[in-house]
Amino acid sequence: MPKIRKVVTTVWYNKQNMHDLRRVFPEAEFVYVDFYDKERLAEEVKDADAAIVMGDVDPCLLGENTLKWIQCDHAGLNGSARPEVFARGIPVTGAAGRSAPVLAEHAIYFMFLHCYHTRELLKAQDECRWGVEGSDSWRGLYGRTAGIIGVGNNGRLVAERLHAFGMKIIAYNRTPIEGLDYIDRKLCVEAGDTIDPLLEASDFIILTVALTDETFHMLNKETFAKVKKGAFLVNMARGGVVDTEAMIEALRDGTLSGAGLDVFEEQPLSPESPLWHMDGVFITPHCTPQVPDRQAATITIIRENARRFEAGEPLLNLMKPSDAIAGGKAEGGWARMMNSGLTKEQIAKMPLEKFLGKRGWTDPSEWM
Repeated sequence: MPKIRKVVTTVWYNKQNMHDLRRVFPEAEFVYVDFYDKERLAEEVKDADAAIVMGDVDPCLLGENTLKWIQCDHAGLNGSARPEVFARGIPVTGAAGRSAPVLAEHAIYFMFLHCYHTRELLKAQDECRWGVEGSDSWRGLYGRTAGIIGVGNNGRLVAERLHAFGMKIIAYNRTPIEGLDYIDRKLCVEAGDTIDPLLEASDFIILTVALTDETFHMLNKETFAKVKKGAFLVNMARGGVVDTEAMIEALRDGTLSGAGLDVFEEQPLSPESPLWHMDGVFITPHCTPQVPDRQAATITIIRENARRFEAGEPLLNLMKPSDAIAGGKAEGGWARMMNSGLTKEQIAKMPLEKFLGKRGWTDPSEWM
């Protein structure tokens, strides 16, 4: 069985979590490298077995080295699913699922904003006005139909919570949906099902699907024409899953009664976008609240993958060819910072804790 004898990491964790991460590999040499020091990173991985990196797979990891596993410290692997990475043959894994509980809450937050007509109620409160016209016709979530597109880590937790609210659930997934027997209808791409029954029956359409070439613009002018009149769209997936212009048109003509959007095709969303000012649209800037300790949740995934690696078992969250997105549509979460063109000296002078969170240490000896 393979052994992990040397680990190199660039992650930005606090002192306790760095200590815990180091203890995942008690017998291995463990080396920390600043994420922006590409020269040292390339040197250290020459004889390493595993790299745990803050961003996407950097080109400096693809040279002459002994790497047998790369763990990326974020969920989406589109930015790493490049031809040269697959060609190198190193298994790449991610941290999908670590924020699933709060992402599910975020989806429901959007749904509550809509069905409780939050804007109208807050306006009435500001005006010290009792009652809102039309409130006797408002409906909550109970008894209504939710269509969940993508039943992975996030979609499953959304389904569990909406079931508890008494909603009817239709789910659509590429592969068969195991368990979740309370789902009223399960649609599966591999079984030849189409998405049409979900679109036609759902009061709420919730996107928790991965962005792939197959799911790029899966909601477009043609599919919006099949949507139940007045449905509310929630996008907690990736902006590219929705054709923005087609969505705007669907909002304008009443096909959609509103949308809760945390992700967009172009981020940050342009101040010129009409979405900012559309009735029924709620926007969050790709900022789902944190789980109590997201770093610790990631370490749990890394610990299990380290066990699986040495046992020769399939790794969790393994990057697949379907993660690759053609034509520059990938949304690598760290691409902007990693490919900013700044020198390591320039980056070292930046207030990194302002952007990446408080770390609370300066030297690895403080947690090693």
